[in-house]
Amino acid sequence: MTRYFRFLVALALVVSAGTVFAQGRLQAIKDRGELRCGVNANLPGFGVPDASGAYTGFDIDFCKAIAAAVFGDASKVVYRPLTAGERPTALQSGEIDVLIRNTTRTSIRETDWGANFAPTTYYDGQGFMVRKDSGINSLRDFEGRSICVQSGTTTETNLGTTLAGLGVQFTPVIFETAPVLIAAYDDGQCDGWTTDGSGLVSYQTQLRVPSDHKILPVIISKEPLGPAVLHGDDQWYDVVSWTVYALFDAEEYGVTQANVDDMLLNAADPQVKRLLGAPGSESYVEAFGLSADAFYQVIKAVGNYGEIFDRNLGSGSVFGLERGINAQYYDGGLIYGYPFN
Repeated sequence: MTRYFRFLVALALVVSAGTVFAQGRLQAIKDRGELRCGVNANLPGFGVPDASGAYTGFDIDFCKAIAAAVFGDASKVVYRPLTAGERPTALQSGEIDVLIRNTTRTSIRETDWGANFAPTTYYDGQGFMVRKDSGINSLRDFEGRSICVQSGTTTETNLGTTLAGLGVQFTPVIFETAPVLIAAYDDGQCDGWTTDGSGLVSYQTQLRVPSDHKILPVIISKEPLGPAVLHGDDQWYDVVSWTVYALFDAEEYGVTQANVDDMLLNAADPQVKRLLGAPGSESYVEAFGLSADAFYQVIKAVGNYGEIFDRNLGSGSVFGLERGINAQYYDGGLIYGYPFN
């Protein structure tokens, strides 16, 4: 009976996803009145509920940005917390409209998951954390040691490949969820643990004595993180992608949450006028199925890319991360918005 019930649930999800494709994801979202965003509920700085239960974080702000673009209201989001292993099914079944959960863009995820990745919002790389008194200072020092790692992630694959290439024999200690992994590491069940560098910085704040631990000066992978939608709906992909570009461009053009109202009325730059859907400007945004002022609504709700970064991860946060390669291209980084013309 249980198997039959699960079959019916799976069938209903497939039928639902098919219905969405038939009418278009954007229209389905508008009809529903809310955006369904797959997120991480356990990664401070990227996605976590606050004391009141409201979700906050870098990835969360991108969910809000898309909702603001579609509805003119950043609050019209339902957050679906997902483990790493739940991501592909939630995307493929149509349970979520967009996946924004510190997810690396890879060829396998585009082919096997059917994921279509929007522009990268955070460039990361896999690192390692150990106790300062562990005697571990390099990857070769993990010989005969144990490393905690989360299943269903690129982290797990990279770990095995990299250490095998170095001829290092180690014991992987695998966990399904990050909170359980962090608790196990903090309890001494493994000698080190590995995840994206930003995750190490984030989770270090949750350890009993954060200062007892250190992040090794080694990065073993490229981890371009960004939103993903399901293949097959170009309009919805464009909406998500150009919302990201709008945030990049707003920072480049000096449009902020504080000055966007003034910019809407008084900006002289045609690019800014088009970006915001200023009165009398030539608008290209409506071609996406959005209102002319959609990206004005986005910036009014969450600010530009730099503001999102600083608020959640940078100088305005407890983490104090430098922009690094997540700086704008004119500052030597990889963030590069496309023109609205």
